[in-house]
Amino acid sequence: MGVLEKRKDPMGAAIADFYKNGVAGRLRVMSSMFDEDEIPVEHLFRVFEEMSEIERVALELSRGRCLDVGAGAGCHSLALQDRGVDVCAIDISPLSVETMKHQGVADVRLADFFTDDLREQFDTILMLMNGSGIIGKIDNMPKFFARLKILLAKGGQVLLDSSDLIYLFEDEEGSADIDLAGDYYGEVDYAMQYKNIKGDSFDWLYVDFETLAYHAEACGFVAELIKKGEHYDYLARLSCKNL
Repeated sequence: MGVLEKRKDPMGAAIADFYKNGVAGRLRVMSSMFDEDEIPVEHLFRVFEEMSEIERVALELSRGRCLDVGAGAGCHSLALQDRGVDVCAIDISPLSVETMKHQGVADVRLADFFTDDLREQFDTILMLMNGSGIIGKIDNMPKFFARLKILLAKGGQVLLDSSDLIYLFEDEEGSADIDLAGDYYGEVDYAMQYKNIKGDSFDWLYVDFETLAYHAEACGFVAELIKKGEHYDYLARLSCKNL
């Protein structure tokens, strides 16, 4: 996807508005697969005590030098800083990066996880709020794991959460109607709009744990299920066998 232009950064604009004014308009989310939805912008500024159990567990497990991928308004980075953890926050949204700096995140960078902007290695890579989303498509799994091998320090870990969208296809008896010959059912397209700022459409991946573990194994990683959420969501830890 690459780093965004400010004129196509709806989430960043909403985050900047909320930081400056304490209120923001509707951050609209559109998809060809679902009805229009919206993201409550104030939720992006939550503190540790307001986070889900999965988020809190991930933050408590974070150690060493951390990379917060898709950091948004910086709530996870700030929570880690409060715990004395050394964290680098990255996002492709320039307006979000500016807001994180104002918020007091010490190390913030405008960067795309999949580019060569980052050359350092990290003990923990944190990917929360459906962190698997940036993978985009199942076919991108090898590229994703190859990037992790570059960024992970020896003995490092990836803490990633996602959701299994299987429930959208289940009938009353719990049977799922899925076209096994079609695209993976967790591949979604989204676009966002805030006021008159429209973003480009992008791919987003929700992946069930078994599929994640399969691809992890194929790419030289081990996937461990750390915590199940309340509604088909989970936290996983990924580690590289050769690190």
